[in-house]
Amino acid sequence: MPSANPNSPITASDDILAELEPNFLQSLGKRVRNLRDRRAITRKVVATDAKVSERHLAQLEAGEGNVSIVLLGRIAGALNVSLAELLTPEAHQSPEKQVIQRFLERLPPARLENVIARLTREFSKEEETRRSRIALIGLRGAGKSTLGAKLAHQMNAPFIELDREIEKDTGIPLAEIFSLYGQPGYRAIERRTLERVMGDYDRAIFSIGGGVVSEKETYDYLLSHCYTIWIKAQPEEHMSRVIAQGDFRAMAGSDRAMEDLRRILEAREPLYRNADMVLDTSGAAVEESFSKLKAALEMNFQR
Repeated sequence: MPSANPNSPITASDDILAELEPNFLQSLGKRVRNLRDRRAITRKVVATDAKVSERHLAQLEAGEGNVSIVLLGRIAGALNVSLAELLTPEAHQSPEKQVIQRFLERLPPARLENVIARLTREFSKEEETRRSRIALIGLRGAGKSTLGAKLAHQMNAPFIELDREIEKDTGIPLAEIFSLYGQPGYRAIERRTLERVMGDYDRAIFSIGGGVVSEKETYDYLLSHCYTIWIKAQPEEHMSRVIAQGDFRAMAGSDRAMEDLRRILEAREPLYRNADMVLDTSGAAVEESFSKLKAALEMNFQR
């Protein structure tokens, strides 16, 4: 019998894989075709990346002929899956796993990273500890301090305001920290203080400055160590509440305060939405917002 051409990716002599099961080639071809379709990749692109002709790839997808391990490895790489995944028939997976896998495969990388982070937080061994620390985030004027203090009192837990802890650690008022060290310096101090209080308290209610979301590593650290709630409000309410408190730090020297506030909220909203929960305090009195907060926590913690 003449020997097979070693440069031919699909050969008549390489029938080891075909002997694995009667319908192996048919199921393999279907698997390749389904993976390609789910990724919206054309046959031409896969063929080019795998260094095989479109004709040979079409032959494989049709379940015709035999295929070499070397070629399968290249096709797996072109489809961005492992060789083991390519060789595992979907029938061997539960329907639930198949649905989840297909959902994840459709997500763009940025969304996939977020989903993985949420799943990790939800099912990690440290979830019980994470939920014993509740962190309220959002811009000033949303109601973090008021609601946080009331929640801490009801839960008989410490109430920790990170800004005050930063001032304790540095011995310097926040405004002076910004003046002396600038934004990068402040964010570095904020991260160190956050790590310190996480070590000090296994159970507490935290009020966290709204800018924490702008530093990805610090925000990821917060999300992984605390059950995080975005306390939000309409821009006009943020402004009126801050003014009522006599605090003009964020608006000092700005004639376009409201425009700046809207811009900040718009830029940060996608980041704030990575929190475990959202509570909108717009148009609500303190007691009404607090009742909504308690009800939402009870419902979420019962899951």
